[in-house]
Amino acid sequence: MIHISTDKSKLQIEVIHSFLTKSYWAKGRTITEVENTIKNCLCFGVYKNNVQIGFGRVATDYTVFAYLMDIFIVPEQRGNRYSKQLINTIINHKELQKCTTWMLKTNDAHGLYKQYGFSELKHPEKVMERILK
Repeated sequence: MIHISTDKSKLQIEVIHSFLTKSYWAKGRTITEVENTIKNCLCFGVYKNNVQIGFGRVATDYTVFAYLMDIFIVPEQRGNRYSKQLINTIINHKELQKCTTWMLKTNDAHGLYKQYGFSELKHPEKVMERILK
């Protein structure tokens, strides 16, 4: 049994930083940078027996746009449907229900997100990005 919370005081920064700094998308992110991303987003901690086993955050204006980032379950806890519980909790969170545009980037979890209505860009010609790294 897991517990998912948006209470930032429960987040175990060391667990989050340790995972992210080894991930393909956040390799080398400093602990200060992790703390800054947490400060500026709606965050979801996943806990099992009071130990953090997962995380996700959403950059949002709570009205129009929600962008999922840094979603993970630690490797030793995968295969238990915890990522599905996390995504379900995020997309059904009461404060995000007015958001009409949801986005994310992933190299390897397309199957997971498609189960929740995410798809390839419908109009890629309308989307632009500016990547500095």
